[in-house]
Amino acid sequence: MIIKGIHHVSAITAHAKGNYHFYTDILGLRLVKKTINQDDPSVYHLFYADEMGNPGTDLTFFELPYAGKTMHGISSISTTSLRVSEDKALNYWLDRFNQHGVSHQGISTQGKRKALYFQDPEGQRLALVSDENNDGVPGGTPWKHSPVPAQYGIRGLGPVRLTVADKQPTEHILTNILTFKLVDQYPSHIKGNEDIYVFSTGKGGTGAEVHLEVRTDLPRERLGRGGVHHVAFRVEDEAELAQWRHLLTEKRVANSGIIDRYYFKALYFREPNGILFELSTDGPGFATDEDPECLGESLALPPFFEDRRKEIEANLEPLDTTNHK
Repeated sequence: MIIKGIHHVSAITAHAKGNYHFYTDILGLRLVKKTINQDDPSVYHLFYADEMGNPGTDLTFFELPYAGKTMHGISSISTTSLRVSEDKALNYWLDRFNQHGVSHQGISTQGKRKALYFQDPEGQRLALVSDENNDGVPGGTPWKHSPVPAQYGIRGLGPVRLTVADKQPTEHILTNILTFKLVDQYPSHIKGNEDIYVFSTGKGGTGAEVHLEVRTDLPRERLGRGGVHHVAFRVEDEAELAQWRHLLTEKRVANSGIIDRYYFKALYFREPNGILFELSTDGPGFATDEDPECLGESLALPPFFEDRRKEIEANLEPLDTTNHK
């Protein structure tokens, strides 16, 4: 059993329309699935990704219209990274962000990589990171209809940063139960703060890292719009996911058991600092119920929700995604 890398990151938005505009028109990602939150079918679940929604490229959002603003703190997924092909791509993005009024911190570093930290309109903490020296998990293929030129396009998810008060319990889960290894550390951008620790799994590289930050000066995060709900890690298939369920149960780690999300199978658990982890299968994928050329253009419902389509559509605010080519 091996964790192959980052599968997806799921965050929270209060405004599906504004979210759709920013992630497609500004960041140039493809909306590969417009569906519902299966735990609350009255709201959208939007999936943005590369050309085909390949595992490791999905940044997803639950729409929670009345969500308050996230109050930043510990026990959180505090930065989501997005991969671009090379260092010079960051110069393109710097100009683009300035043109579109996107809040950013300029080009800096994320360990040994060049990076551009920025925020979406709801304060979501993001970073573009360069794949220039990546020799691990390959990136995806940028969307061919993106407003961003392909050579600068976003190629998938990079490292996620976890912020905790106590490093040891989270490190134990990453290294003793999951298949991550501590491979590096680098100085924090916060003066006087402890180094940030780099954990890698599978083939390693930009798409297979968790960065662990220790902060003792912050309260526990209060999650809302602009915050991250969970991070999912890649496993090969359902048979391997069943082995992970057995291992977690054997290690007395409370978990959800295997849940059918239709586009993948999933299993959820919280690590000791309270951050929600998910293990997700690579398939069957987002072309299961839509033509690859038309991903995200209509409301997609898993078969077990299809008999409620009229009710569900009546409760959702219309979101036109048919003109995003």
